[in-house]
Amino acid sequence: MDNSLDFEKNYTIKELPMTERPREKLYSHGPGALSNEELLAIIIRTGNKNDTAIDLARKVLSSDGRGLVHLRDTSLQNLMRIKGVGECKAAQILAAIEIGKRINYHHALSKVRINDPSTIANLYMDEMRYFQKEHFKIILLDTKNQIIVTEEISIGTLNASIVHPRDVFRAAIKRNSNSMILIHNHPSGDPTPSNEDINITNRLMDAGNLIGIKVLDHIIIGDNKYISFKEKNLI
Repeated sequence: MDNSLDFEKNYTIKELPMTERPREKLYSHGPGALSNEELLAIIIRTGNKNDTAIDLARKVLSSDGRGLVHLRDTSLQNLMRIKGVGECKAAQILAAIEIGKRINYHHALSKVRINDPSTIANLYMDEMRYFQKEHFKIILLDTKNQIIVTEEISIGTLNASIVHPRDVFRAAIKRNSNSMILIHNHPSGDPTPSNEDINITNRLMDAGNLIGIKVLDHIIIGDNKYISFKEKNLI
């Protein structure tokens, strides 16, 4: 039986053979060769006088019997209840989890085909409804109306000097997009378009028609409600 990962008190990772140390294994064989415990140990980085980083990783993964799955919805407080996991290590773990969530989210977005405004509103509602400032984004689409990427253009009070066509279409051209949808939020919770919203939309539509990248819609996100310029015949 291989007991290479069974540690005694004060046994450190540095005392393992070089080929068994998580970081060195990753260098030699890639991350796919590492166990869940070893991957988490690299994130945790260091142990303490009683536990190695792998010991702590094992504690984290076994804390509720579900292994990696429970980390998806864990919190700073839950992680810090585990003996040996302080605020710093808990923050490192949460940061890694959040990166994974964002990668999965953006990968899922790239597979979505946009058929109607409600599809867009549902995708972005939870992210944008609680923003305390106005965030103006563009959703870039390919020839099949699938999302290529979402680019944030400005943050702050929406006005013509902040949202400039050159910034919008520079991003669209760089991504070789076929068309785009504009989207921003109203922190007040009321998605009713302002005169400035309408003016900016018209400017960007005119620019898109000249460049050949059509603006298909402008969606304003409120508090669990939205308005589509297309549905309101404003486009």
